[in-house]
Amino acid sequence: MTETDILSQLRLPAIADADDSARAARLQELLDDKTKPPGSLGRIEDLALQLGLILQSEAPQLRAPQLVVCAADHGLAAQGVSAFPQEVTQQMVGNFLAGGAAVSVLARQHGIALTVVDCGVAHDFAAQPGLVVRKVARGAADASRGPAMSAAQCAEAIGHGMALVRDLPGNALLLGEMGIGNSSAAALLTARLSGHSIDACTGSGTGVAGPALAHKLRVLQSVFLRHADARTPLAALAAFGGLEIATLVGVVLQGARERRVLVVDGFITTAAVLVAQALAPAVRSFCVFSHLSGERGHAVALGHLGARPLLDLGLRLGEGSGAALAWPLLQSASLLLREMASFSGAGVSNRDAPQR
Repeated sequence: MTETDILSQLRLPAIADADDSARAARLQELLDDKTKPPGSLGRIEDLALQLGLILQSEAPQLRAPQLVVCAADHGLAAQGVSAFPQEVTQQMVGNFLAGGAAVSVLARQHGIALTVVDCGVAHDFAAQPGLVVRKVARGAADASRGPAMSAAQCAEAIGHGMALVRDLPGNALLLGEMGIGNSSAAALLTARLSGHSIDACTGSGTGVAGPALAHKLRVLQSVFLRHADARTPLAALAAFGGLEIATLVGVVLQGARERRVLVVDGFITTAAVLVAQALAPAVRSFCVFSHLSGERGHAVALGHLGARPLLDLGLRLGEGSGAALAWPLLQSASLLLREMASFSGAGVSNRDAPQR
């Protein structure tokens, strides 16, 4: 199956850019007329304007937010690129579902529905609330020995992500992931799609340092060279993995098609956006980038996308934790645009009003 075959099979939806100059001008007028000095709410005003554009409303309302955590294993983990063993992926999926993970706590705190998707974990889970099984394989293959996924597997995973979004309510999606070894896949994808070096895109992941980090770099440089001919977005995705990242690509594409607000978490989810944006450039306009990860390659990926994250807290947990932490800022931005009084409506003198 060629890349053309994959695109034909997926029937990727046409995605219109969220930006609309006329609507943007009207939203800016509304923001400038609020009872405050123009621009005094800083980037919250930019966020409010973006939400208004995505949701095509002068009074945007965020409804039924959905946090989707896509989980899968990576064969490359066998090469010692992570500080944790592969079975931690399945254990953390259990922790998400039991409500004990950081993202589980944050989702409860903010009233966000949490769905965990088994995209390719090397374990079979019993059916339980909150779990959706869309397993393509029991983990991606070892990218140091061959492609992480076949073209058909890559297409299937993307299709699963698109179908998943069609079944979810609401108008906002928060992106999360879990997979031991997936910071390596994200580094490889970021390097290939951004044109930066593996060194610039590789960090400690789960906490590898010193000789272990040097080993990780050597492995990734070897993998990068092995798949030197995987230049297009889908070829790179199939070569480097993983199944959860491919599923997230489908989530991003379908979410943008449905004009949902896409709250991007950290390095791995941003790598999925890199792929989706390369396939459909308009998806970038639907993305709110929640934070700057402590993972080295994240700044490279954000720079390539021209993205400016909302928070910089040194986070590098993943799971969607940064997206959940940023969520209240989106709520505040939408409420301020919708409910804050205007100078004329509140009877407050604007700075340009005639002096008496």
